[in-house]
Amino acid sequence: MSFNILILCTGNSARSVMAEAILNRRGEGRIQAYSAGSKPVGEINPVGAKLLASKGYDAAEFRSKSWDEFSGPDAPQMDAVITVCDNAAGETCPLWPGTPVRTHWGFPDPAAVTGSEDKKLMAFDEIYTAIDAYMEKFLKLPIETMDANALKAAMQAIDDEAQE
Repeated sequence: MSFNILILCTGNSARSVMAEAILNRRGEGRIQAYSAGSKPVGEINPVGAKLLASKGYDAAEFRSKSWDEFSGPDAPQMDAVITVCDNAAGETCPLWPGTPVRTHWGFPDPAAVTGSEDKKLMAFDEIYTAIDAYMEKFLKLPIETMDANALKAAMQAIDDEAQE
């Protein structure tokens, strides 16, 4: 049985999609990650898709979708919900089936960067690297044996350590 994680961002076009990609690859079946947005833009950011493709992901696997897909009775039950943008963290989320552990790991929005294609790609790569560092620490946790309080504390510690 895999551990289900939903990663949320407002537009579900960049940060949440990168986190989903990283967790599904590095989790090696131990983790099943999903991403969604409160106000999905309907497509993956083209610079983000280019970055993911450059890292060996099939960008066609990803789509921008509403978090409503994960709040219904047929949705997979989440073990954890992580917001990766400050806007989504402040919004009232739907009630998720079960009682997932919730935490916020905020990352700057690379889609907000303006300028040349190279500058934008560099911003996406920096955020990808930052998200990857969080996920690497998360994947070292013995999540299968942790209760909700221990998991929440460990996830908060990952963020606290990164902020130092």
